[in-house]
Order: sequence, then structure tokens, then C-alpha cells
Amino acid sequence: MFAIIKWTFRITLLTLVAAFLHYTLPQTDIVRITDTYEKRVDFGENSLFWAGGDVGGPTGTVNRDVFFIQARRAQGDVMVYRNEDTGWGWPPYFKFDTSNLQAEAADAKSTAGSPQYYALKHYGWRNEFLSIFPNAISLRPVSGPDAEKSLPWLNIVILTLLAAITYAIWVRWRRFRRARLDPRLEAIEDSLAERQGRLRRWWKERRAK
Repeated sequence: MFAIIKWTFRITLLTLVAAFLHYTLPQTDIVRITDTYEKRVDFGENSLFWAGGDVGGPTGTVNRDVFFIQARRAQGDVMVYRNEDTGWGWPPYFKFDTSNLQAEAADAKSTAGSPQYYALKHYGWRNEFLSIFPNAISLRPVSGPDAEKSLPWLNIVILTLLAAITYAIWVRWRRFRRARLDPRLEAIEDSLAERQGRLRRWWKERRAK
């Protein structure tokens, strides 16, 4: 039973960490931009998935205007991105150029008859049910829908560092457990076993009388 609880905890923790990294780390889509617009958004239960507003603007508001970028990805499916500053907050992209990026996206619009494709870097998820959108970070032109995405060096570096830190913590924890915890646990188990033995002997002697 204890083993089941332990593995359930481990799997749950790994799932949460993987989801956090998948949401936070940058991804790149090859897209054709179809439109840009600005919309008044009322924040509710999904406010966690929105940024804190443009740097220098009002904070703590329940609604504000948000830029959006409509696009069609190279695979043909439609995608909508929000365009918000991250500022000095989380995730640490230090994005302050929301208006400039919106102007670039508006200038990059094209039609299916004369398509122009771009590599749009973003983070976050798209979920229609929760009305959440990935946040666009940058935009650069590419040769076409089959253009190769640049190697995600940032993701590789971050994941490598996290793996190294996790391994270092795990090694030190194992050393600490072997040196400090395991002997104490063994002593406790031996003490419990000795007490159980005494109790059994006492019970046998009592029954024998």
C-alpha cells in the first residue's frame, strides 16, 4: 500500500512539473497571419493564464484591452494568440514590446492566394473551453510552410540545467538518507521487533499459566 502511495505521489509530481515546463518554455509555430485585433477581456476563473497588463499601465483591473493575433498554422489548423507584455513578471521573457509586435503582425497579414509564412514564437496553451490563449513572443519571416524551426537552444539549456540540479539533489539526498535516516529507521525497526518479541513471549507465558 505504501509503495502505491509513493509511486502515485511521484507520478503526480512529475506530471505537474512536465505540465509547468510545457506551458512555460517557448515553442515555435510556422503560421500564416490572417488578422489582428484588440478586444476587451473580462477576467474570471482563467485569470491565472493572462499576464498582468502592459508595463506602465493599470494593474489589478478586472478587465482591459488585449491584443490578439489570428493565424493559420502550416498544418492548416487555426490558432489564435494573445499578445501581452510579461514585463518583469513570470515567465521571465522580459517582453515589453507588445505594441511593436502587434504592428509587425498587422503588417505581416496575407491571404491564402498569396501566403507569407512566419515563425511565431510563443509560450502557453490554447484551450477553447477555458478561453486561454498562448502568448506571442516574437515573429520572423520564413521561406514557406515547410521551413525548419530553429533549434530550441534555450529549452535544451534549461532542461539540461534542471536535470543536472535534480541529479545533484538526488545524489545528496541518497547520501544523507544512507548516512542519517537509514540507520535510525533500522534502529526503530529493530526496537519494534524486539518489543513484539517480548510481547509474544509474555503472551505465551500468560497462556501457559
